[in-house]
Amino acid sequence: MIKGFKEFLMRGNVVELAVAVVMGAAMTALVASFGDAFLNPLITLVTGGGDVGGSFTVNGVEFPYGVFINGLLVFFLTALAVYFVIVLPMNKLRERFAPPEEAVVEELAREVVVLEEIRDLLREQRQGRGPSGPGGL
Repeated sequence: MIKGFKEFLMRGNVVELAVAVVMGAAMTALVASFGDAFLNPLITLVTGGGDVGGSFTVNGVEFPYGVFINGLLVFFLTALAVYFVIVLPMNKLRERFAPPEEAVVEELAREVVVLEEIRDLLREQRQGRGPSGPGGL
């Protein structure tokens, strides 16, 4: 049971998923702090500054649209950061260490030829005219 669990954990997909979740959470926290420190004040400054910047009030209810704009920007920046920091380098590494597609196809073609030869030899043996005469090998 423990051996099976160890094999499950050591599969590439599980390890990659765990790393991606941890890196994604760290990247989200980093970009969110950037949003709070720089984007919120910038949005407030651009939309009027002071206490009212980035929000409007209707019937005594405040609508802080600056927070929504900040959320959109943080989401977009997080997606960009995860792509350029995690996804793109992983794809480059995978391309670098993966066998070329042509080599895989060529190896499969050789295996098919060998299997066809084995099939033909077995067929000949069944029909009684093997390579060493009647009766096969």
